[in-house]
Amino acid sequence: MAAPGPARLTDDQIALLREPVLAHVATLMPDGSPQITPVWVDTDGEAILINTAKGRVKHRNILRDPRVAVSLTARDDDHRTVVVRGRAELVDEGAEDHVDRLAKKYTGQDRYPGRTPDMRRVTVRIVPEHVVQTG
Repeated sequence: MAAPGPARLTDDQIALLREPVLAHVATLMPDGSPQITPVWVDTDGEAILINTAKGRVKHRNILRDPRVAVSLTARDDDHRTVVVRGRAELVDEGAEDHVDRLAKKYTGQDRYPGRTPDMRRVTVRIVPEHVVQTG
């Protein structure tokens, strides 16, 4: 059976992803059970972008199995939701700048405040395969 093809995000979904809403990303543990993490989220207009440190559980899970799900809800209307299933790609280039842009969006700070000297960031680019929106 062929893998599903990419799904297009609508203008409304892209607008919601550009708002400072908290999303939840689900990855798969080695035993197949779900692991869910609240994350800052953004978009490049085609895919969902999150950021993590290399070696964290979601990073390890994505390395092993790139299938993920993301859920987000508008801050001003809890009936306006977007749920995406897709495949994650790990992108090293520009990841430090990306986490700084997310920090600016969510905290107003120019640099990500949780950075440590040994931390290596990676951008997770989630290509939608199935998208459901309510509200």
